[in-house]
Amino acid sequence: MNFHIIIPAHNEEDSIGLTLESLVKQTLLPKKVVVVNDHSSDATQKIVEGFTAKYSWISLANNSSSDEHLPGSKIINAFYKGYELLDEQYDVICKFDADLIFPENYLETLAKHFQTNPKVGMASGFCYIEKDGQWILENLTRKDHIRGALKAYRKKCFLQIGKLKPSMGWDTVDELLAKFYGWELLTDESLQVKHLKPTGISYNKASKYLQGEAMYKMRYGFVITFISAFKLAYKKNNFSLFKDYINGFFKAKKERKDFLVTEEQGKFIRQLRWKGMLNKFN
Repeated sequence: MNFHIIIPAHNEEDSIGLTLESLVKQTLLPKKVVVVNDHSSDATQKIVEGFTAKYSWISLANNSSSDEHLPGSKIINAFYKGYELLDEQYDVICKFDADLIFPENYLETLAKHFQTNPKVGMASGFCYIEKDGQWILENLTRKDHIRGALKAYRKKCFLQIGKLKPSMGWDTVDELLAKFYGWELLTDESLQVKHLKPTGISYNKASKYLQGEAMYKMRYGFVITFISAFKLAYKKNNFSLFKDYINGFFKAKKERKDFLVTEEQGKFIRQLRWKGMLNKFN
């Protein structure tokens, strides 16, 4: 299978070399890798150029944006900068973060999953973070959720869901839309990916309301947003976030922010969310 990989990178000089090194060692090499140097002020570009000089299938694109880290829009806009440079000759397209170290069989194993089950629309391994000298599971979400750091989409699924949304919540709405169109998601616990920077470490104060805004834009409605916001704040052990999420929801509602999904898709998403929550009590 042909893999195309896009890696947005903003000031990743400490990790981008390790990420690319793990990709050039894959037992199934990607067809193309584009690193999007997104307004970096460090040595990110120089490090990537060292790889582009050695490997013809790795390329670099430079993108101008702000230094402000806003989850969703910044990284997906950078993704599309790389996407514009790719052709359509891919079976699987990936959006990877620039701070990951992949096991050598990562792409080969994903390819086997996609080939074995034609209903699999998205697949991934799991992120592990270093703590006290040990690599432990970065347990922020359900195990059936594919983290935004390491998304891999079958081409037909990627196109059917309308590609990626430049908004906070892009890495949730993609899965919900995939399920809406009948695709299956697959996570493989044997694929342990080292995540060098824990999720959210660079989020700033301006982003704190965006999670609630995303819940509004996915048409969760208030009740599901309330429950989801509480669970997420509890998971992060920071209940002040609950207030931020709820405020973000009502702020988006007041400003009539554009939805990420249609009314029909929103109804499906709410039913799916209720089903998931009710199943936990059975």
